[in-house]
Amino acid sequence: MPHSNRVSGNASLLFLYVDMDAASVPQECCTLSISPLLHELIHRMATLPPLYDPDGPPAQIAAVLLNELIAMPTERLHLPITRSSKLRMIADALMDNPADRRTVAEWAQAVALGERTLMRIVLAETGMTFSRWRQQLQIIVAIQKLSAGNTVQSVSEALGYESVSAFITMFKKALGKSPARYFSEREAGQTGPGETCRDTNCKLRRMPEVRDALNGLSKRGWLELERFVSDDLDAEA
Repeated sequence: MPHSNRVSGNASLLFLYVDMDAASVPQECCTLSISPLLHELIHRMATLPPLYDPDGPPAQIAAVLLNELIAMPTERLHLPITRSSKLRMIADALMDNPADRRTVAEWAQAVALGERTLMRIVLAETGMTFSRWRQQLQIIVAIQKLSAGNTVQSVSEALGYESVSAFITMFKKALGKSPARYFSEREAGQTGPGETCRDTNCKLRRMPEVRDALNGLSKRGWLELERFVSDDLDAEA
């Protein structure tokens, strides 16, 4: 499937290649929510050689990683962009100026289309109405800016909202939670509020996902997994 990606300036990028026969991964382009456990496993796999002993510790890490990967929920952060040059022009303009509040009729005039024609193109090519498609783009821009350290107020202004509350309402309607809760859940450590836990075994077992992902793992398997993951966990602490 032809595709491309762009990374914001404050991001780091790791590519995880999964054989289609190795796990039941989604068959369409999508964004997955990443648990703390999966985050650590991906970082650890990135330090290992691509060709490893199928019976060795790296294979155990890979197996746990795949089990965790297929359990991850799909995030609603995909922005469909088609081959339509008209739609791409609008998307590029909105990325450059997400506060642009032109109506469908005004955008149609800007790209030399009829209003109904533009609405039909957007719905046919993206499966969304124009307003929903534009909102999806704004959500993606908002997450990029908030991840870069911008305040909720500055992001709401950059997106053209008259008030912070209006922006938060849109964010909650789209993602089911406020910006503060959305990021706090993703930035939470492996311990609860006010707790510390330096032991690798303790850190791993505090992750809710580990109870299912590692169910039945032998004691030796745990020891091997701890040894391979501990360096990265200590570095994050």
